[in-house]
Formats: sequence, C-alpha cells, structure tokens
Amino acid sequence: MLARDWRGGELGVLVLALVLAVGVVSGISAFTTRLQNALETESHRFLAADLVARSGRELPAPWLDEAQQRDLEIATVLTFPSMVYAGDDAMQLASVKAVSDAYPLRGELGFSETAFAEVVPRSQGPGPGQVWLDSRLFPLLDVALGDSVDVGDATLTVSGAVRSEPDQAVGMYGYGPRLMMHYSDIDATGVIQPGSRVSFRQLYAGDADALLQFKEWLEPQLEPGQRLIDVSEGQPGVGEALARAESFLLLAGSLGVVLAGVAIALAARRFSERHNDYVAVMKSLGATSKVVNGLYGRSLLLLGGVATLLGCLLGWSIQSLFFTLFADQLPVQPAPSGPRPYLIGAATSLTCLLSFAWPPLRRLGQASPLRVLRKDVPLHSGRTFGDYLLGLTAISLLMFWYSGDWKLTLAVLAGLAITVALGMVLALTLLRGGRQLGMSAGSIWRLALAGLQRRGTANALQVVIFAMAIMLLLILVLVRTSLVDEWQMQLPEDAPNHFMINIGPEDVQAVDQSLRQADIHSEALYAMIRGRLMAVNDEALPTWEEAEAAGHERHQREANFTWSESLPPDNQLLEGQWWEPGTEEPLVSVEAEFAERYGLSIGDELSLLVGSQPLMARVSSVRELDWQSMRPNFYLIFPPKLLANYPATFMTSFHLSADDKLFLNGFIREFPTVTVIEMDMVIDQIRSIINQVSAAIELVLLVILATGSLVLVAGVQASVDARMHESSILRALGASRRLILGGLWIEFAALGLFAGLLAVIAAEMSVAILQFWVMDMRYVPSPWLWPLGIAGGILLIAGLGVWSCRRVVSHPPVAVLREL
Repeated sequence: MLARDWRGGELGVLVLALVLAVGVVSGISAFTTRLQNALETESHRFLAADLVARSGRELPAPWLDEAQQRDLEIATVLTFPSMVYAGDDAMQLASVKAVSDAYPLRGELGFSETAFAEVVPRSQGPGPGQVWLDSRLFPLLDVALGDSVDVGDATLTVSGAVRSEPDQAVGMYGYGPRLMMHYSDIDATGVIQPGSRVSFRQLYAGDADALLQFKEWLEPQLEPGQRLIDVSEGQPGVGEALARAESFLLLAGSLGVVLAGVAIALAARRFSERHNDYVAVMKSLGATSKVVNGLYGRSLLLLGGVATLLGCLLGWSIQSLFFTLFADQLPVQPAPSGPRPYLIGAATSLTCLLSFAWPPLRRLGQASPLRVLRKDVPLHSGRTFGDYLLGLTAISLLMFWYSGDWKLTLAVLAGLAITVALGMVLALTLLRGGRQLGMSAGSIWRLALAGLQRRGTANALQVVIFAMAIMLLLILVLVRTSLVDEWQMQLPEDAPNHFMINIGPEDVQAVDQSLRQADIHSEALYAMIRGRLMAVNDEALPTWEEAEAAGHERHQREANFTWSESLPPDNQLLEGQWWEPGTEEPLVSVEAEFAERYGLSIGDELSLLVGSQPLMARVSSVRELDWQSMRPNFYLIFPPKLLANYPATFMTSFHLSADDKLFLNGFIREFPTVTVIEMDMVIDQIRSIINQVSAAIELVLLVILATGSLVLVAGVQASVDARMHESSILRALGASRRLILGGLWIEFAALGLFAGLLAVIAAEMSVAILQFWVMDMRYVPSPWLWPLGIAGGILLIAGLGVWSCRRVVSHPPVAVLREL
C-alpha cells in the first residue's frame, strides 16, 4: 500500500512534512547545542579559565592539589599596583600581573617583540626573571628590549610587549599600564606586605562534570572575602547576553516543535481524507476495522521510521552547513552535539505521528462501505475535542522537554491560545458577515465570497492555522530585533572606553582643558568620596563577617558617593523627587537595587561614615540606572553642599579610538597621579561575543522561517482538493481563466488578511509576556509589525494558494477531476 501511495503521490506532503519536521528540530537542536558550547568556551576567555577563585589574601594551596587530583588544569595569578623604575629618573605607576607557567588556561596572550609591533599569539607568559611591558610603558620609562626595570627589590629584564590578555574583563580594569611577570619572582620583589592592595586568583579548567563536582566541593569552604567567579559574574554584560541568546535559541527550537506538529497534523488530515474511498472499497471486500487499523498503523510506523532517519540525516546536514558558513566567526571549533538532538528529532517524530497523524488515520477504520456506491455518506475524518486536547498536551510536553523552561512554554501557549480564541471569533464573524456584500459584488468577488461562505468553518480553522504560523514567525523576528537593538544600544561604537580616577581637585580644570584641546569628548567630572553605610533608621548594621555568620544579607558596606545638582544622564527616577538646586537639606538619592537589598524607601534615615566623620541623610528618591553604559555610576548621590566639607577626588569616562592612544603617554606624564583605566580591550571582547551571538540568531531565524513556510504550504494543501474540484467544474461549465484565478486570489488573500491581523495581535501580546517574564527585557510596541504582518499574510497565503491550484487552469478539467 505504501508503494502504491508513493507512486500515486499520496504520501508526498506527509513524508515531506515529517522529514522536514524531524530535520528542522534535530538540526536546530544540534546547531544550538554546538553553538552554545562554542560560545560558552569562547566566553571563558574572559576568565582565562572555566572557573576562578579570587580573594584579597593568599588562597589555600590544598585547593590546587584537589583540583589536580580531579584532573583539572590549574594556574595562579596575582595582580597589584606598584611603581616601576628604570633608573633614577624614570618611574611609572603600573598594574603588575604575576602569572604561573600554565596561564592562560583558556584563550591566548597577545605578544609583540617591541612596542606597537605586529601581534602574535602566545600560550604562556614571560619566564622567570623576565617582564613584558604594555607598549605605552616603553616610551614612558624610556626602555627598549633587553633593558632592565625594577619592581620593588627585584630587577627584571624586558623581553617583549604584552598587547592583550584573555581575562582583561575580570574586575573590569587594572590601574595603569600593564607589567606582566612570572609568579615565582614575587618573593624577590618584597612588595607584597600585610595590608597591600592585591588580588589573588586561582584558575581552574577541565571537563564540565569534573569542574562541577570540584565547584560543589569548594563552595562550602569559602571564607569571607573569598569568592568563585564564572563568566556571568566575571563579565555581567557577556553573561546576560549569553543568557538571553540561550533563551532565544530555546524559544526558536520550541517554536520549531510547534510548527512541525502543525505541519504533520495538516498533512495527515489531508492524507486520511483522500483515503476514505480506499478504505470503503477494502471494507466492502470484507476487511474489518481492526484489519484496516492494523494495516495503517504498521504503515505509519514504517513510514515514520524511514522519515525519521531521513530527517536526522537532514538535521545533521543543516547544522554542518551552518557551521561551515559560520566557521570564520567562531574562533574555536565547536564540539560534537552528541545524540540528544537526534533523540529529540526521533521523539518529535513519534509524538507527532501518535498525536497528530494517527487519530485521523485510526478513524479510517470507521469508513462506511456505502461510500463505494454513495459519495454523500459523511466522512469520519473530522477532528474531535479529544484530538485537539491530545495535540495540545503533546506540543506542551515537547516544548517543555526541549526548552526545560516552563515560563517560556506557557508564554508560547498563551500566544497560541490568544490566536485560536480571537481567530475563531473574528474569522467566523467576518466570513459569515460577507453574505450581504457578496450579493451585490461583481462576478469575481461574488465567486470568491461564495467560496468563503460555503467553507466557513473550514476557512475559519485555516485562518487560525495560518495565523499561528505567522504569529510564531513574528515572535522570533520581534525578539531577535529587540535583542540585537538592546545589545547595540548598550555598546555603541562611541561608548566610553576609558576611565580616569584619582583626579585631584586642583587638577580638575587642567584635565578637562587637556581633553578639550585633544578634541576628546568626555562625560562630566564627578566627585568621588569613599564612605561606609553603618545604620538604617538608627538600626546598626552588622559587619560583613557577622552577617555572613548569621546568614543575613544586610551588612555594613563601603561605596563611592558623589554629589550632583541635577539628575545624571541615563538615570531615571522611580520614586520620590529630586532636590532643588542649592539645597542644604541632608538628602540622598539611592540606586534601585541598592535600595531593594537594604529595604530602603522614601524617608528612611541613613547613617554613614566618611573616614572618621559621620554623615546623616534622608532618602529622597530611588533611581534606576544602566550599569552597562560605561559611564560613571553611583549607588548614592547627595546634594553638593552636603558633601562640600569632605575630601574628594574626581573621575570621568571618555571614548578614545585606537589611533589616538598615544595621547595617553603625554597625559600620564603631565598628570602622574591620575589613574587611567583602559576598557577598550574589554569592550572589544564583549562586542566580539555579542556579534557572534547575533549571527547565530540570524541563522536560527532563517531555519524557523523555512519551517513556518512548510506549515503555510501544508495549510494551503489541506483545502486545495476541494477548491480544485469546484474550479474544474466551473471550467467545464465555461468559466474563464481570469474568473477562476481572480476568485482564488481574492479568497486566499482574504484568508491571509485575517490571518495576518490575528498574528500581529497575538505576537505583540506574546512578545510582551516573553520579554517581561522570561528574558528580563523592557517591552516596546512595534508599529512596523502591523503592515509587515498583514501584508506578509496576504502575499504569502494568496501566492501559495494560487500556485497550489495553478493546475486547474493549465490542465483539462476532466484530467484534474480524475486526478482528484
């Protein structure tokens, strides 16, 4: 039977739908799995490891021994600011970084033989007795390759220039130009003393399972001041980008599952409708319902097995093609995806066959033998409420299994529910309401509207199916656009990429003038005062150690204060009011997350300590700000007169292109006490990861668009037989080609109009739920979506419908009727 149906073209749509469904689901799953692994591996460059332990004091050596016993790679890093000397007259504050032989565990160092020369990758840092200098240190210290510099009591030889480091993003910055040395030379320098401002780090890398077990072993041993860092903490911007990209990829895969199920359901329904007469003949010859069900059940399993194998092969080809196209944008070779994506494809195939294809085929056993003689005997291929419930349950479980996120699953189901509910009401109302219009319309319009009326319920269902497919595609387009736009807004090309701190009050005007003369745009100069929060509403806060021991979140903490007469840019008031200029009231504006952590509200009294001087202030407003803006941001802002008597330094940020970096040499000579924090390499690393994630999203979007097109084709095919039958009869009665094609264009365009309108409404609602509930993004309406969705629905559905029915005007009517 399968061979006969295949030769007759009966299985074409069903097999194609099943193969493409399995191929798309397994291909996307394999692609996203490998891509996530590659991006995660690439993102670990920001740590130079997979996991990092950090502290302000030396970390226990047994931790390294335990990591080695678990077959993990290890390295040690120590960073601290120190003066570097080259003779009696040349000295410069530098950010010293001491590294062990194995550093870096992930990524590579950028190295050049001399300052600003060609960069070559290196897998290790300088050897014992050697240092690599930042290119800017060469002219600042007036040294060359082979010269000596002094760090504390140690004299070290300059052996090259350090141009880039994989973990420049950790901690966001270092003070002054970089000097890199070997870890074994630290003792000889004698600069590390009790109370020194240092950062110790232990780096770990290795197998994911071994690393997770080591992390679970290590976390209970952490003491106050010690912490573990992964990529989400080491560079929050990258962690957030990867988390949102993962949500998008899971959303795309989940929508692929939904679209696959719908396509198979439509193809199976058409297949069963066209086989009612076959079954009637079989039953008239003595076949029982049990025999018919067994025959079609075994045929379906055989068909599903073959289609699943072909679909998995297609899925493997899809992900291989993607990575071939994507190879230039990935600096690491992605690891194999493993069997899980193809198991998902097989499970999708089996679930869709049992939930969507089998119910209408099972009812073929109920076909009446009388259909051999009487074609007006009702068909038993209609879907029951139980079929829809079974399909909804299957789709929900598949989506949840695929994504592992019940919020995402509920958000997609909510959009589908909105589409179905609005679709049935709107479609039935509009289609039935066209009766009066059809009576007074011309012949083409009257023919089209009569067709819409005659198949009112079926057309309403078809509108819902089209709307579901278009809605899912629009959701992906909207979410993709929102993600990419937000990333670009966070890191525009002219974003500040350098910070200046420790600007003395006497240097404020001179620094500002120096930047203006160099035509460098900078943010405003903000005062920076270091203080400690001691009490809230006269309730003393515990120290960090006391809060840690008691399990409390609120504790004393240091923070940078500033003053401002007006609300700073990129700050938004959530509660309260800003103070009047010139006020002398003891007021303070608090950042929203800080206020939430300490349970602060308008009117609360804060007791603070600046040095040894007390400071009291009342909360007057709560602000929201963007920590990724690369502009100076502060938890606490006060009126200027309130902090006028406290000692302060100033800070600012500015954008400096790579071609203008030499400006820093002269600036540091002129202002040796000012610390310049270079963020450009960090921003380039973040932008590189985000560009790769954006490219991945574009590729996945293309695959889902192809899947959605399959659903639209299957939806059109579901009703094409009835339309071609009617059109052939009209041709036999003398209707012109123009009349028939015109009626089809109008009929399918009307379905596309209703489907597009429903899809836009449901997509806007679903995206609002997704962005607010799942992806932690702010929802903004998209007016451009309305013309895109409606016009796209009209053109797609009308074009596919007329193309599918083109044979009715290119073949003799009798040939078409016999084929049907």
